[in-house]
Amino acid sequence: QVQLVESGGGLVQAGDSLRLSCAGSGRSFSTYAMGWFRQAPGKEREFVAAINWSGSSISYADSVKGRFTISRDNAKNTVYLQMNTLKPEDTAVYYCAADVFYLGPTTTPQLDSVDYWGQGTQVTVSS
Repeated sequence: QVQLVESGGGLVQAGDSLRLSCAGSGRSFSTYAMGWFRQAPGKEREFVAAINWSGSSISYADSVKGRFTISRDNAKNTVYLQMNTLKPEDTAVYYCAADVFYLGPTTTPQLDSVDYWGQGTQVTVSS
């Protein structure tokens, strides 16, 4: 069993940066592919970024490529999402995901491939 706790969300202006953190529990954390998804009001939850167990392979949604960076520190059981040049359309609840069925840097993990979810953290970007 894995428990995930996100932090780092908040209210920022367009062009600002935020770093989200996701702290995980459990011995198997370092063996899991991890990911970030987001859900805007009235929209379905969507993929943002994913990283394999070692950090050697990463995938991004086209909408965040070049602006967001996912990373992990297995010694700390933590995965990060550095978000730069934020836009109002990035406003959403961001969810950390563990044990993602991750197939490589050109793939998009599906929602039903995730075994564990965090509770989410709100990111609001004002224009």
